[in-house]
Amino acid sequence: MIIGIAREIKNNEYRVACHPDGVKELISHGNDVLVEKDAGMGSGYTDQEYIDAGAKIVETAKELYEKSELIYKVKEILPEEYDYMRPGLIVFTYLHSNAHREETDVLLDKKVTGIAYEDITDDYGEFPLLKPMSIIAGKGGFIAGVKLMERINGGQGLLLADVSGVKKPHVTVIGAGNSGIGAAELALGWGCDVSILDIASKRLEETRNNLKGSECLISNQANITMCLKKTDLLINCILWPKWRTDHLIDREMLSLMKRGSIIVDVACDDHGAIETTHSTSHDDPTYCEEGILHYAVDNIPSTFSRTATMTLVNATLPKLIEIGKHGVKGAMERDPHLMRGLTCYDGLLTLEETGLKQNREYVSPEEALGL
Repeated sequence: MIIGIAREIKNNEYRVACHPDGVKELISHGNDVLVEKDAGMGSGYTDQEYIDAGAKIVETAKELYEKSELIYKVKEILPEEYDYMRPGLIVFTYLHSNAHREETDVLLDKKVTGIAYEDITDDYGEFPLLKPMSIIAGKGGFIAGVKLMERINGGQGLLLADVSGVKKPHVTVIGAGNSGIGAAELALGWGCDVSILDIASKRLEETRNNLKGSECLISNQANITMCLKKTDLLINCILWPKWRTDHLIDREMLSLMKRGSIIVDVACDDHGAIETTHSTSHDDPTYCEEGILHYAVDNIPSTFSRTATMTLVNATLPKLIEIGKHGVKGAMERDPHLMRGLTCYDGLLTLEETGLKQNREYVSPEEALGL
């Protein structure tokens, strides 16, 4: 299969879908690899490194898309890339089709085969291609809080660490999923007092066993209120259903928080679990609501682009090798978890979530593939 590695064009996106070692692996399995010029620069990989790995560098995105059978990316298809779509092209990336109606229109109209990292499952019911980015987002959220607390950055000058003779700072993490665990690991490692809230008692029990020293609490109003009063840094890692109009933390509850405390919302759901949240960017990352500084950058992993690229390749490359070896239909017939990532095929929408959210007709991946 001819695989094209695209240069990401979304603002502040520095990751790349594959590093040179990954290219070597793809080629060893019989694939040809094209790399768009400067695709790896944001993660510290030069064109020469890709050439040394066996790839061919192409000068433009247009050439890459025209010559490739499969496009290997990180972010969704953007308007600047719509004209490159064509029948039979395979796109393997984070598609997030439910959030991008126009993108979905284009993929269906052009009969593109879209496979979304974020929807591929595993035997445990988790999302292994989303997990590494979630962990980095959680850890990066804590690091953002550390930087925002610095006096030179406008914070109160509180070091979020255990310092002899000084009361430990308190960090509250909402959600014991991958992002929450990532944030809590760093906060504990720095010596903070850490409270973790979740609605799943079994998950909290596992978290308590794995993260010794953390306070694991059922997420309810009483415990949230208690934590708000004592926390210095609140990190939200709960994805909030789009249809819900209530909030875990509403605007009035911010008055319970200490002066100078900070909210980092890793989930970045506009007016979601935290009513006062709206997503921000690396260009303008913070804002103040009710006297509380908010940070809600929707692409934290790009800050750590090289690490993020390496962990993303670890997750995505085995799936891509199977697609290259057996084709889309053959690989999905062998791997039902990969099939769950099929978003669209030959003009048919195959992702239920997008169908329901956008009120579109959809079919199962099995029906679309004729399996």
